[in-house]
Amino acid sequence: MANITANMVKELRDKTGAGMMDCKAALSESDGNLENAVDWLRKKGLAKAAKKAGRIAADGLIGVALKANKGVVVEVNSETDFVARNDLFQGLVKMIADVALDVGADVDKILTARVGDRDIADAIAETIAKIGENMTLRRAAALAVGNGAIASYVHNSVTDGLGKIGVIVALESSGNSDELKAFGRKVAMHIAFANPQAIDASGLDAATIERERNILAEKFKAQGKPANVIEKIVDSGLKTFYKEVCLLDQAFIHDDKKSVAQALKESESRAGAPIKIAGFVRYALGEGIDRPSGDFGGEVAALAGT
Repeated sequence: MANITANMVKELRDKTGAGMMDCKAALSESDGNLENAVDWLRKKGLAKAAKKAGRIAADGLIGVALKANKGVVVEVNSETDFVARNDLFQGLVKMIADVALDVGADVDKILTARVGDRDIADAIAETIAKIGENMTLRRAAALAVGNGAIASYVHNSVTDGLGKIGVIVALESSGNSDELKAFGRKVAMHIAFANPQAIDASGLDAATIERERNILAEKFKAQGKPANVIEKIVDSGLKTFYKEVCLLDQAFIHDDKKSVAQALKESESRAGAPIKIAGFVRYALGEGIDRPSGDFGGEVAALAGT
């Protein structure tokens, strides 16, 4: 029997939104395996979906930069949110994003790239010394198209190109450039809000689809559904799943009466040429970083009677 700790319960609650005692029971039933516990909660109808990114935020800024048909997004972390409002730190993040446009998204290459008489690693060290907080370049990503446009959107912006969520999206098309940029920005805003996992079902990991299929089958089996109809119900359930996690299948946030795919078709008419969403990157500040806060352990211990 695995030892179920307060941190394990907290992580499961962050992923699923389920109650603490339900999370504790799920971990106990799953011998401490987090992913199996998520599945257990979902089969019981106690969690809507596994939230891979988690909810715990880190501080710093997401930076986005565009040039011609190329775009980059970077995440630079700091210890406190106060630093994100510091002009010196903001200048550092902008510098890093601009350098990434030239050298690519490899973090090591960005850190060794030179700006004047110093490299980016030195610039970070100097900013740490001046501000008095630790800061790191955590990650970077880039997209480019030969013919088309790269669009972007920054949410919770503190200044141009810097904020808490950054999105870049690549559109391949020979159509009108103004239409591509306008529609691309709307799609980037949609991605920031809806957080799709892939452009369409073909982009989802096969194991993710199989896992969802098994969860749905077990859930309907537990509800007493006949075996001969479960497969059809599961297929219908997968379509609903795709509408939740696949960009083209999602309801467009600018007009929820149509899907993103339908909005894309309308944009093609205005652009005068086919449009393909070739890729997207969405960075949310601090996603996946575990940072302790509050006396969660004491809260769990009190509920558990220990």
